[in-house]
Amino acid sequence: MAPSLLCLLLATFLFMQTLADTSCTDCFVQSRASYYPNSEVNGTDSGACGFGSFGATINGGDVSAASSLYQDGVGCGACYQVRCANSAYCSGNGVTVVVTDQGSGDNTDFILSQRAFGRMAQNSDAAASLLALGVVDIQYRRVSCSYPNKNMTIKIHESSSNPHYLAFVIWYQQGRRDITAVQLCETQNFVCKLLDRSHGAVWTSTSPPSGPLSLRMLFSDEDGEDTWVVPVNNIPEDWKAGETYDSGVQVDQ
Repeated sequence: MAPSLLCLLLATFLFMQTLADTSCTDCFVQSRASYYPNSEVNGTDSGACGFGSFGATINGGDVSAASSLYQDGVGCGACYQVRCANSAYCSGNGVTVVVTDQGSGDNTDFILSQRAFGRMAQNSDAAASLLALGVVDIQYRRVSCSYPNKNMTIKIHESSSNPHYLAFVIWYQQGRRDITAVQLCETQNFVCKLLDRSHGAVWTSTSPPSGPLSLRMLFSDEDGEDTWVVPVNNIPEDWKAGETYDSGVQVDQ
């Protein structure tokens, strides 16, 4: 075989291998993880995502702060399978966590709740040894969130004041797509306005329209494909700070 042809075939193979490596959405990524202080077994109710106390209890308390994966709040609510690399203590499945906060330390991508950190272990004895290490090497990958028998829910943020200011977060988002934009629409003439992401997963509107309100949520996946989802149920005209409203819809991918 001619040297030039051999070089061409080798270059083609390496190029295809690179494409395979960069397009793998289910591959594990190498990193490190630590955990919240002992006082925060189930995470924190003051996380940067703005979920409040819900952020400490969602997914049974298996939650985490993220560093680069936080993505200025876009990563809030995303689910990851995290497994530690120490075969003496760690199980092969690890734990599935939900991102509810932002944080980093000692070259970590995740700061897990103490509960989630211990659940990477093989058993309770191994969990105690794992917690004693404080920081461990891990592998992680994005996975679908699952909330059986739950629709996406609109939680009106406590800072809201009807009719002057509306802020809300979206709970129980299944799948592994990100909400990258939200529109608030009048239900009578369907005039829509693009909302601001004030911080984390909190969407806001000053002087929101009167009457019942309809939402449009833009879901974006890892391949760059966008899909608008419109809830079945509207936010009622007499919405109140602290209340939750069932959207009537769920996403499955």
